[in-house]
Amino acid sequence: MQLLPPALSDLIEAFGLLPGVGPRTAERYAYYLAKQQSDSPQKLAEALQKVQSGIGYCEKTFALVPAGQKLSELYTDPRRDKTVVAVVAEPFDLIALEKTGQFNGTYHVLGGLVSPIDGVGPEQLHIKELIQRIDDDKVSEVILATNASVEGESTALYIQKELGDRKVTLTRLAQGLSVGVDLEYADQISLGRALEGRQTL
Repeated sequence: MQLLPPALSDLIEAFGLLPGVGPRTAERYAYYLAKQQSDSPQKLAEALQKVQSGIGYCEKTFALVPAGQKLSELYTDPRRDKTVVAVVAEPFDLIALEKTGQFNGTYHVLGGLVSPIDGVGPEQLHIKELIQRIDDDKVSEVILATNASVEGESTALYIQKELGDRKVTLTRLAQGLSVGVDLEYADQISLGRALEGRQTL
């Protein structure tokens, strides 16, 4: 005996495929949409249908762009300094940096981080394209804005090795302790970075 209509079961199953969405959350999302009298479900369905065909990647930076657009405006904007490149793991990392309003260089999205456990090697990331860009755009500084994790550190080291003897300044985002964090609860990488980046008072 089916307890739920197949349409609702299918929707719950579809929501359950999303990362971080467990069975109960999937059920809540599905039930919320099922009882809506507004056009919310229709809007969601239309947005989901457009997401695959409406998104592309910048040929230079690998940032998200509207489908059919070759280059990101963050790259073509003449006010941005192409000789300074912030390297991020994913497109939404770029958005987080951009929201600070304090960076006027360009970006390079790797498409992930080196993670042998997950089967992700350097050849699956946009590292070769980064090196090519450094040569083509005469890049003077590469800012490694990857996570302070084992994968982030491994990726940063690999990029450093790939740069070879190019005259490029390689910098890392300052990392350390978040405001309000007790030392006893800080992870080793953050604590280590905080020690390395200590400042004179």
